[in-house]
Amino acid sequence: MANSMSFLMILSLLAFAPSCFCHKKLGSYLYPQFYDYSCPQAHEIVKSILANAVAKEPRIAASLLRLHFHDCFVKGCDASILLDGSGGIISEKVSNPNRNSARGFEVIDEIKSALEKQCPHTVSCADILAIAARDSTVLAGGPNWEVPLGRRDSLGASLSGSNNNIPAPNNTFQTILTKFKLQGLDIVDLVALSGSHTIGNSRCTSFRQRLYNQTGNGKQDFTLDPYYAAELRANCPRSGGDQNLFFLDYVTPTKFDNNYFKNLLAYKGLLSSDEVLLTKNQESAELVKLYAERNDLFFEQFAKSMIKMGNISPLTGSRGHIRTNCRVVN
Repeated sequence: MANSMSFLMILSLLAFAPSCFCHKKLGSYLYPQFYDYSCPQAHEIVKSILANAVAKEPRIAASLLRLHFHDCFVKGCDASILLDGSGGIISEKVSNPNRNSARGFEVIDEIKSALEKQCPHTVSCADILAIAARDSTVLAGGPNWEVPLGRRDSLGASLSGSNNNIPAPNNTFQTILTKFKLQGLDIVDLVALSGSHTIGNSRCTSFRQRLYNQTGNGKQDFTLDPYYAAELRANCPRSGGDQNLFFLDYVTPTKFDNNYFKNLLAYKGLLSSDEVLLTKNQESAELVKLYAERNDLFFEQFAKSMIKMGNISPLTGSRGHIRTNCRVVN
């Protein structure tokens, strides 16, 4: 009887416990209610500043989503990407994946400043990135999810990690999948998270080789629709125009939806790293077809994969610290 009573007590305690997203390797945990008492206005402050920023410039939603991704793939979700170079720190902002393309830092600064006024030394820059990524998705018409919180900020950055860990537009399918697996993510996460390319832009320099010399034979990528390629060449010449911008999803460029996957089926994915999801692996190709048909399933999996990605090696407890300015360590 005593045993059954204690079992019932444990069950009732679990029913009221906050949902915990534990990271096995570190024994740490994050949960959505982390700031409920210490900074109850945190979510509203982030959402309000972001809504204004996205209304002024819809592209910023994709930029902030990308910042969270580029942060988490380097030493975990610890806001290392936000650090400027100073005092022995070499900034990740100058790495190949981030130089001339990572953006949205001023919006993060504005959010941090407002949070410091309301709740000093409380909300981490790493958590701001995670909340901003979710809110940006929602503002662009995408899915909503509860963001597990409680990350702390790093005391350093990793330029080599940024150069080596973040998938590149011209990586092979296998290299991209390996980079995801090294972070504890799988092929389903890879396809779903690639769907974030339903919004945002890419530069000519990121896909030029597909237009002129994909395999070294002086010909365009045969997995790229020739009419679409001709349109792209008009603004992406063989040389020059490196920074010219193109929509990642030319159909609904600022709306978060499954048109990205429909584009892949029509061989109109902008980046090689997009199109290989259809052309180089049977399992990922089936997922592309599924998400092209079922927007609801794409949204559901995207939310799950974002939570999983947001839980890569967080600093919790006494590890790391809470920066007062996201660009510098305290």
